Amino acid sequence: MSQAPGHRRVLILAAVVAAYVLSFFQRFAPAGIAQDLVAAFSTTASSLGVLAATYFYVYTVMQVPTGMLVDTLGPRLVLLVGGIVGGLGSLLFGLAPDLDVALLGRTLVGLGVSVTFIAMLKIIAVSFEEGRFASLVGLSMLVGNLGSILAGAPLSWVAQVAGWRSVFVALAVVSLLLGIGCWCLLGEKSPNEHNRLSAPRAGKARFDRTVVLSGLLTVLRNRETWPVACVNFGVSGSFFAFAGLWATPWLTQVHGMSRTTAANHVSLYFAGFALGCVIIGTLSDRIGRRKPVLVLTSQLYGAIWLVWLSAGTLPAGLTYVLFALMGLLTAGFTLTWACAKELNPPLLSGMSTSVINMGGFLAAAILQPLVGWVIDRSWGGALTAAGTPLYGADDFRAGLLLLCGTAWLGALASWGVRETWCRNVWQTPA
Repeated sequence: MSQAPGHRRVLILAAVVAAYVLSFFQRFAPAGIAQDLVAAFSTTASSLGVLAATYFYVYTVMQVPTGMLVDTLGPRLVLLVGGIVGGLGSLLFGLAPDLDVALLGRTLVGLGVSVTFIAMLKIIAVSFEEGRFASLVGLSMLVGNLGSILAGAPLSWVAQVAGWRSVFVALAVVSLLLGIGCWCLLGEKSPNEHNRLSAPRAGKARFDRTVVLSGLLTVLRNRETWPVACVNFGVSGSFFAFAGLWATPWLTQVHGMSRTTAANHVSLYFAGFALGCVIIGTLSDRIGRRKPVLVLTSQLYGAIWLVWLSAGTLPAGLTYVLFALMGLLTAGFTLTWACAKELNPPLLSGMSTSVINMGGFLAAAILQPLVGWVIDRSWGGALTAAGTPLYGADDFRAGLLLLCGTAWLGALASWGVRETWCRNVWQTPA
């Protein structure tokens, strides 16, 4: 694929990034329609946390298998199946009559979209120059973050106008079309292309379990993998849990913001994150360093969490600034994928990035329901006019403390990451 014409590489990457936009939207959609979900399924904070985290449970479990499949069978079939399964899940979620069916739908959504990101990283790794990896990942995430921005204020508005269920039924069709589109584009092979991005022809396609497990163990036994995984666990995990669910309820019920204002804050967070992905990835590639950028951004990100814990109600202008800055700094964790690729064997780029990526989704899967459980434990029984639970500042404080502690775990782990100088530094053990 690296020898394919430039426009072909860009077209294929654009198709996968479009699927990644949908993945981001599905990941953060519960935040934009949290109130609608509470009303539709009569949920508490704990149940809402479980509903949102179901996506992350499946996503976490699928990261390593996806890395194996992408490294062995290629992204083409993986993306097609992912589009079909994700579309079915979105349809079930949109039509769900009760919480159980909604949970099943979210599970299938998580299963379907879990393959997109690793496939995208694999395509970038084998299609473009090594020194452009972080920059291209950052640019792809900038575009992908359109999904998270749409999951904020725009989704909240559409849900009030047309209903949240119709949105997810429409997304089912989009998911299927994107899966088919990726299949068709990756099937149009130019010279030297098919060996890198598509499964080998009949008679050559083999899923060698011994080789796959050996490669996975190589990544897991590499001690330099684990500080990077901890950074991803702490920074991206707290980001997914907060921006993906609890930011909107916290802003509306603690800071007294309207639903629209809270959604605008979350959209600004995502916009800052999208911009940060490009700025931080490009900066890292330009200066030829990973660790200093990772350390600085993670420490400042953790410092903002201390502001949320120590401050009371803040002026609206300041909260907008802090949300934008928080999004910009959160993007520092995207360098963990570049570090993972550069600290492990080049042929295992899919597995190494999937292992690292699993950290953040595991943290989100744990934190989203755990924060909800802590909030419910503190709840005094107050209800809104609609009869749904009303939580106050004290109810949310312990939940924010969990998120802050997780963020600082990632910040401290950044000091243990080995500098790669933006090139692969793997050496076969003696």
